[in-house]
Amino acid sequence: MTIGFIGTGNMGYPMVRNLVKAGNKVTAFDRLQSALQSAAAAGGAMASSQKEVVMDAEIVITMLPAGQHVRTVYGSDDGVIATASNGTLLIDCSTIDVESARAVAKEAAARGLDMLDAPVSGGVAGAEEGTLTFMVGGS
Repeated sequence: MTIGFIGTGNMGYPMVRNLVKAGNKVTAFDRLQSALQSAAAAGGAMASSQKEVVMDAEIVITMLPAGQHVRTVYGSDDGVIATASNGTLLIDCSTIDVESARAVAKEAAARGLDMLDAPVSGGVAGAEEGTLTFMVGGS
């Protein structure tokens, strides 16, 4: 499976590590170079932009700090929704406000993309151990 991952901080980095360990090809991007280098050390490929992450991905996963970040990453001119190919599954694992989640899902649907809202429970320890619980919604 080819996975693009955006947001490789405290939660995203161990998620990338576990996805790589499970045999997936993961390309990651984070605005912070130190977070991106951690993902690369875990076996993920580093991308220079979010657009590069999305271009060849079958699945795009995001783990971002707040709704404003999710709206920007998905909705900007070079964002996930504008860049993703038909058939790419979008999964947002960020814990964000309902309005942002619905707005981004609506934008994705308008472009014919499937999107899941999948916040997680378990914290950093759960991400490191690969035991996160995903609460998934979508249409």
